[in-house]
Amino acid sequence: MVMSNEIIKTKATSQSLTMIQAITDGLKTMLESDQNTIIMGEDVGRNGGVFRATDGLQETFGEKRVIDTPLSEAGFVGTAVGMALAGLKPVVEIQFLGFIYPAFEQIATHVTRMRMRTLGQYHIPMVIRAPYGAGVRSPEIHSESVEALFTHLPGIKVVCPSNAYDAKGLLLAAVEDPDPVLFLEPMRLYRGSRVDVPTGDYRIEIGKGTRVQEGNDVTIFAWGAMIPLVMKASEQMKKDGISCDVIDLRSLYPLDRDLIADSVQKTGRVVIVHEGHETGGLGSEIISIINDTSFLYLKAPVEKVTGFDVPVPLFSLENDYLPSTERVETAIRKAYTF
Repeated sequence: MVMSNEIIKTKATSQSLTMIQAITDGLKTMLESDQNTIIMGEDVGRNGGVFRATDGLQETFGEKRVIDTPLSEAGFVGTAVGMALAGLKPVVEIQFLGFIYPAFEQIATHVTRMRMRTLGQYHIPMVIRAPYGAGVRSPEIHSESVEALFTHLPGIKVVCPSNAYDAKGLLLAAVEDPDPVLFLEPMRLYRGSRVDVPTGDYRIEIGKGTRVQEGNDVTIFAWGAMIPLVMKASEQMKKDGISCDVIDLRSLYPLDRDLIADSVQKTGRVVIVHEGHETGGLGSEIISIINDTSFLYLKAPVEKVTGFDVPVPLFSLENDYLPSTERVETAIRKAYTF
């Protein structure tokens, strides 16, 4: 799928890739084109990463550009800050988003503040990659979806692709961005499907969502691993004569306020779907944007389908925690029939 707001730098052929393959291809593209780009993290070198996103890159580019680090998230994120200040472009891999908590202090006090702290004299051109989300039967602290913790921190951008095309385009844009970017990768979609991905250099603008399905009755806002889920629910709704405008936000900070307002003002009914906890989740911020821009267009209260306000449970219960197509369909009908 070619997005209207993409930037193509080179004419290129395409290849059918999974999301994890597209991420590997994006990293390889940046390592080839920019000598200042480096990759660092636990097991990213010799082992090629826990999900093999960096497989083969150390052999190709050497140990000075694809660096295996100690098991210290605070340590190597802090090290990456110094590297970025010195002119490098570090791409840091956190094995699972739940492992980022020890590095939160570095992110909140240094990564996000350096531009302000130096009155704009220094930037932090670094990317933090983090697989996130439940649905792959992982142990405790491996299945977190806490993007809202980071969208509350001015100074770092947060993106989350839902397919291989967006994954490579957003990753290239993130690496070239002068400011830090948290790049969230939905684990359950890593190898779930294939799409055509250009072999060349292209970027998707951070801060722009995309409409993945046109509809007139109910807007659905989602991102990452929730997109296939809401697309399935949307297909079911067609049987009831309900057409859904499905918006993949894909950029979580900054959010695409114009696209949010455009869709809400068209349909007047909204369902927001995310797997993070409900309280303090990003869905509440989306509702705030709707109130600011489109309140008088609403025909029904906004519905939310989210994870519950409990720690993500062990894998035997994770399907009960995650939003389901049934819950999404119920929310759509509730909004439509209000």
